[in-house]
Amino acid sequence: MQPEFQAPSRRQDIESTRHSGATVLDKEPSPIDASSLDSMSPICPAPLCRQFWRAGNYDSGLISKSSSKNGASFLRIHPKFLHSNATSHKWAFGAIAELLDNAIDEIQNGATYAIVDKTLNPKDGTSALLIQDNGGGMDQEAMHCCLSFGFSDKKSESAIGQYGNGFKTSSMRLGADVVVFSRCMKNRKLTQSVGLLSFTFLTRAGLDRIVVPMIEYEFRSTTRKWTSICSEQHFVNNLSLLLQWSPFSTEEELLKQFDDIGDHGTKIVIYNLWLNDEGQMELDFQSDPEDIRISCDAESDKSGSRMSVSDLHLANTLRCSLRAYLSILYLRIPENFCIWLRGQIVEYHNIANDLKYPEFILYKPQNGGCEEGSVITSIGFLKEAPLVNIHGFNVYHKNRLILPFWHVVVGSSVNRSRGVVGVLEANFIKPTHNKQDFEKTPLFQKLENRLKEMTLEYWDYHCGLIGYHTTKRHRAPSQDSLESRKKHASTKRKDYDRQIEPEILKQKAGLRVNLPDPESIQNPPATTTSSDLEDQEMVLLLRENKRLHARCLEKEKKEEEYNAKVTSLRKQLKEAQREYRRLLVQSGLLENPKRENTIIIL
Repeated sequence: MQPEFQAPSRRQDIESTRHSGATVLDKEPSPIDASSLDSMSPICPAPLCRQFWRAGNYDSGLISKSSSKNGASFLRIHPKFLHSNATSHKWAFGAIAELLDNAIDEIQNGATYAIVDKTLNPKDGTSALLIQDNGGGMDQEAMHCCLSFGFSDKKSESAIGQYGNGFKTSSMRLGADVVVFSRCMKNRKLTQSVGLLSFTFLTRAGLDRIVVPMIEYEFRSTTRKWTSICSEQHFVNNLSLLLQWSPFSTEEELLKQFDDIGDHGTKIVIYNLWLNDEGQMELDFQSDPEDIRISCDAESDKSGSRMSVSDLHLANTLRCSLRAYLSILYLRIPENFCIWLRGQIVEYHNIANDLKYPEFILYKPQNGGCEEGSVITSIGFLKEAPLVNIHGFNVYHKNRLILPFWHVVVGSSVNRSRGVVGVLEANFIKPTHNKQDFEKTPLFQKLENRLKEMTLEYWDYHCGLIGYHTTKRHRAPSQDSLESRKKHASTKRKDYDRQIEPEILKQKAGLRVNLPDPESIQNPPATTTSSDLEDQEMVLLLRENKRLHARCLEKEKKEEEYNAKVTSLRKQLKEAQREYRRLLVQSGLLENPKRENTIIIL
């Protein structure tokens, strides 16, 4: 028999919001009780659609209105807001990244790993998404803030999260329901909390406001047991809601979820995952046991059509493969931190290491005559060039990828950017709330224009190195070395830009400039047709390559001569040592020749 859920007084409701009870995201007494949640609500409940983009069709009769009591106005947050708020995430992987950002921010609190995996809903056996970390966890107050709107206690300048909205938007974008488990040690007090944010519960119960059941425990060292820290009535009411609407049917099953959390950490289970328009689960756990894929793209990969080099490149696979996306999601990751996806560690990938003939350009954006900061942009050709038609910049903000392979060159000039890729961290512009784009401020527009200039300049002075037609006809390749090209290009930079010394950048980035492969130019790839290269230009490129190849052979020959001299000197040194030993024995200074190993020759 369900316990009676009594409507608390206003003071009780505020206390329950702070300490326990079903958190109501407005400060008005709750009109519901347990019986109304188990039976048909007087307000007609909206049917729950399993397709995310159709699930927002909430009954218009439930639209919340402000009410007043004793002259004071109260604004309710309607359950429909959960869905409309989540539509900011157009891409499911962007929502997963948002949840991982919270784990990355916990590195400063000791987090060493984050887990993304498939789990099962024990009630119906359907797939659910698990995201877990071993960070500092959340205490009672932090859990309330996490499940409320607009609260964020992240004060660090390096923290990715800022708005206090990411957890709600991302979890509701991935599934209709989410249950959160967190254990925390704070002020020498060990606590654990469970919270439920359920769109299914709110719609099926026909509620006109967001209600969040939560329970909290404290570990008593005297009894060595976990004890509820809220009133018995509130605990019973909220536990009843949790067991009814979460994947767990008993309190023992619920608390067992803390077993693998340890002394601190957070576990998120998102269930009732959304389906796509074809009725299939949007997140595909079946196609690859070590990955999570977007279902529609995973099916297209099975079409049997031959995949080109560009199709298989990271720039395209990251759209359908979570493992590919996570490999470049963060610009830097501490050595003691790792992300586990489906039981396998995600290998970190630095795109800058894929660049041939890299340049490093210092850009100092200005706004209103004031310098906003500085950023080093790495730019070069992909190692697969010219076989790929990929181009663009990977723009990070506070270590987090915002725009992957952003096309700054479009239209008729796009052929002058083929294979050119850049990497930069732009902390002077702000990302949008979903962290998939930047706010379109004047600073952002200036950055876009400058990156376009960088791309075209780089192409003009380097395209000949990989077999493309050289656009700068006033300079024949045979007359200009790579160094002179860089010098000429750097003089064309604006006053607020400068190209950094290659020696310094080699130390920082660990990159080097490679000489062109003779066969790569003598036998250009099939994708480069004869119409792309003029005969005269090809002859000049071959001459330049032949000259550079001859220099390499000359250096190899000098190295062989040097090694021969070293070998000769070693022989002479051994002969001198033998003569020296003979003289010592002859003069009587060395009676036992076996003691020669005691003589140190400087």
